[in-house]
Amino acid sequence: MAKAAVVKQMTKSAIVDHLASENELTKKQAAAVMESLVTLAYKEAKRGFTLPGLGKLVLSDRKARMGRNPQTGEAIKIPARKVVRFRVGKQAKDAILGVKKK
Repeated sequence: MAKAAVVKQMTKSAIVDHLASENELTKKQAAAVMESLVTLAYKEAKRGFTLPGLGKLVLSDRKARMGRNPQTGEAIKIPARKVVRFRVGKQAKDAILGVKKK
């Protein structure tokens, strides 16, 4: 039985290393840019924060609904609340999944 290849996602330090080498920055400068971008995204998420070519961070309302307690099977009411979502942009979908042929 063949084992599936384990693909690891990039860590924060790997992203910083990549940004630094691609843009002729020091690692400290690249980390500062990344932290600044993240802080800005958190602050602007309520109004929608778009990363061109990647997607949009949006705040949306989730309606109240009925659910079940998985241990007892008892019906419970799940209250309405606000949630943060990320909508992947068309350019990102096309780049990752490939363009659909009609």
